[in-house]
Amino acid sequence: MKSPPAGWPRLSSTLFYEDANAAIAWLVEAFGFEIQLLVPGPDGSVIHSQLSFGEALIMVGEGGAQRPPKLGVPCRSPLHTAAANTQCLMLYVDDVDSHCAQARAAGATVIAEPALHDYGPEYWADRSYGCTDPDGHMWWFTQRVRDPQA
Repeated sequence: MKSPPAGWPRLSSTLFYEDANAAIAWLVEAFGFEIQLLVPGPDGSVIHSQLSFGEALIMVGEGGAQRPPKLGVPCRSPLHTAAANTQCLMLYVDDVDSHCAQARAAGATVIAEPALHDYGPEYWADRSYGCTDPDGHMWWFTQRVRDPQA
């Protein structure tokens, strides 16, 4: 299997937001993403974006109700799906407690407070929390606290 292009992980995801520009600014402030690329459209909307967190990469797109389907498929923010989520993104961070405090201060809704998830001595243990962003996307942030394989 050939490697992906330089700077791209093997898997990346696109999230759709009502206002992609506002979402990108919020993701930078609340979660610590960095903007790699932002291609504006003639109307100021986002045509393409790439945000990174370490080696992780996401793309943020326009997902308002008025947006035409892409390749025949409507791409919408959870705001336009009765808050239904079809995915939850998980990201490893260095300090889950300070990350949670930063996200909460920026307006994230914490749906699971930081807690230890211990799968037994032969498996790993993580300290994690869950939250939703302003459009309702569900996120899970975790910090490895024990890894018997390391």
